[in-house]
Amino acid sequence: MGSPMKIRAQMKGDVADIKILMAHTMETGQRKDPKTNQAIPAHFIQQFSVEVGGKAVVQSQTGPSISTNPVFGFKVKGAKAGDKVVVKWQDNKGDSRADEATVA
Repeated sequence: MGSPMKIRAQMKGDVADIKILMAHTMETGQRKDPKTNQAIPAHFIQQFSVEVGGKAVVQSQTGPSISTNPVFGFKVKGAKAGDKVVVKWQDNKGDSRADEATVA
């Protein structure tokens, strides 16, 4: 299980502005360890999902081309202050993480 995600969810008018920082190494499998000259095994988030107020709003499949500690941002209509935001991810090695925040 990785480090906790940083989730910010704020109402801006009638839309919730949600930003997520996922702490993950996101190794592509193409870099080499400078000490051993061996390839560093791929280790990246393969899928993530976001629920707001109990409703799925994002379901995504990702790959090794995403940067270390990726940041995702999006806007959600129909959310209200106090709604719970639940973010879950799973990587290619079977590790997973789930964190939550509240829309302010």
